[in-house]
Amino acid sequence: MSAHFQVHSFAGNPLRTHNSKPDDPSSALQTLKNLILEDTHAPNLKVLPFRKGRPLASSSVSAAGSTPVWHLGWISLVDCKDFLMKSGIILGEDSLVYLGSDGISYWAIDVSAAGDDMFGNERSFCFVELRTLMVATDWAHSQTMTDLAIAGHARALLEWHSISRFCGCCGERMLPIDAGRRKQCVNEMCKKKIYPRVDPVVIMLVIDKANDRALLSRQSRFVPRMWSCLAGFIEPGESLEEAVRRETWEETGIEVGEVIYHSSQPWPVGPSSMPCQLMVGFFAYAKSFEIHVDKEELEDAQWHSREDVKKALTFAEYEKAQRTAAVKVDQMCKGVEKGQNFSSDFNVESGELAPMFIPGPFAIAHHLISSWVNQAVPDDTESPSQGSSSTSNL
Repeated sequence: MSAHFQVHSFAGNPLRTHNSKPDDPSSALQTLKNLILEDTHAPNLKVLPFRKGRPLASSSVSAAGSTPVWHLGWISLVDCKDFLMKSGIILGEDSLVYLGSDGISYWAIDVSAAGDDMFGNERSFCFVELRTLMVATDWAHSQTMTDLAIAGHARALLEWHSISRFCGCCGERMLPIDAGRRKQCVNEMCKKKIYPRVDPVVIMLVIDKANDRALLSRQSRFVPRMWSCLAGFIEPGESLEEAVRRETWEETGIEVGEVIYHSSQPWPVGPSSMPCQLMVGFFAYAKSFEIHVDKEELEDAQWHSREDVKKALTFAEYEKAQRTAAVKVDQMCKGVEKGQNFSSDFNVESGELAPMFIPGPFAIAHHLISSWVNQAVPDDTESPSQGSSSTSNL
């Protein structure tokens, strides 16, 4: 069955929506500068270290036999300074990026240049891949969903800083300003300013309404038996609806008419060269039905009946995969990491492998597909052949 929650994974970050005065980056930066110069404890300031895109995390078990729950590994500014000094790194205000405030000021820092893989001598903390934390997150656990959104925002900002070190106009260094929320060229003759940018990606469930089936595809990088929606990047001078139609035609030879908006999701777990992706989800009604797969883009694409897709949703044991990932995080934090193939957790009730499964509820593709399976899809407002603009179903 599909998991349901009010926001997608990586969305709903409360630090981005808080409107109190301490959320002002300028005042937060000035406070940070003062604290760095001093060596005093700052209870209203927390730092989240990252190593090579992985946030510091810990794990805990609330009761015997229960699934472990991961937490972000927030540390104090003093602990951060001590750790970096032991590694021969001087902490400055340009080392940290501001995440926001809820009465406590939250910052993130990239400590990839530091030495030991564990943070200090604490064996209860470790740096964990964000994708692993994504799978390990209990979708009904609001605090963990919040932590995932904060970690996603922080990773996107830090990765953007990492790939934006030099000015695209003159080639000089770019330095962080405005508490790390933008960068400026050091060249006095240039002084170009840049801001984090989002790479929009359309993701669409193509529907054959007359035959009650949906078009799903596989890429070569997918784990065995996983099928998902088509997706692609926006090209310059192109609308979202045009991108949906073009990508569908280029990858499968299917012509699309009506395009209907579903929802959007931040996606900070893509490649580091594109750290700030936004997945924009649509339903798209097919006007043609013969598939011609572009083998350079896809491994395969097929029409699947509603009943077959519904079985895939039923058989895929998403909760088991979540528990397995949560235990893996717990083992990593205890220094007992073990390899785990998550695709092996998607089995039918008989214990045999399911013929197919779709991405878990952490992905917008899951919600597009499950909405269609459960018939929570608006009818196309016009004949698909007319190909009008997008209509929201929210």
